[in-house]
Formats: sequence, C-alpha cells, structure tokens
Amino acid sequence: MPRVRVVLQRVTWAAVAVGGEEVARIGRGLLALVGARVGDEVADAERLARKTVRLRLFGDGERGFERSLLDVGGSLLCVSQFTLLGDVRRGNRPSWARAARPEVAAPLVDAYADAVAGEGVPVARGRFGATMGVSLENDGPVTLVVDSEDFDLPRRAAYP
Repeated sequence: MPRVRVVLQRVTWAAVAVGGEEVARIGRGLLALVGARVGDEVADAERLARKTVRLRLFGDGERGFERSLLDVGGSLLCVSQFTLLGDVRRGNRPSWARAARPEVAAPLVDAYADAVAGEGVPVARGRFGATMGVSLENDGPVTLVVDSEDFDLPRRAAYP
C-alpha cells in the first residue's frame, strides 16, 4: 500500500551540509527524514504534514509529550531520504524498488515541507538528491517512524 514515510527526531538543533557547506539549520524542533513510495500522492504528504505539526512530542515542564511543534514554536528540518523504503527481506543488498523515482519523490517531499510551512511552522530543507551530512542533537532521545497510511485506519473501540 502506498505511503509516505517520515522518521521524526525531536532535536535541540539540527543542520544539513552538502559538500562540506551548511545549507540549512534549525534550533528546537523536529528533524524529518522523508521517503516517498511508488504510488504516493500529494494528499498523503499533506496528511502526514498536518499530523507532524500536531503530534505531542514535547514536554510542558511537568510532563513529557504534552505539547506539539506548533505549541512550542519549534522549527522543522526536512531532509529527503529514499533509503527509508529499502526492502531487506531478501539477501543482503537492500532493494529500492518501492521508493518513488526522483521526479515523483521530489514534489512529494516538497509538498510535505510546504504543508508544514502552511501550518505556520518555520521549515528548513536539505537538498534533494544530494549527498548530505546531517548533524543533530537528539532531544530525549525521541524518535518516531510515521507512515501516512497509519491515519487511514478506523479508530479502535475503547477497551471496556
């Protein structure tokens, strides 16, 4: 089933460099490693972006996981990463057959970043298709893998 996949890391800061030159940096917020799959659509990326900015991944001083990226005024660093869709079920070399081709994936990664920005979150971006050096300080550490298809499932009934 098609899905955009994002690995979210809560960070105190994150930066990306291309060829040794820093091209983007954020302070407190989220690093989003974004992979697009064959068959994904802009709606998948936009739905995932709306979820990203509302996920409660930040503490409120007393308890953890009470505040969202919007609540804390954080930023997002968006980095494309097709390797998130590597299939290692057979052999020792990953297959990238499920990853969207660059001409399809680039607009989907952009749609995700644009939708996050449209929610009022400052967005910095890596450079699509480049070999990037990503530096960060993971806060927590807190890391989640989120797939857009996870939001298409009906809610489970509450347990008695």
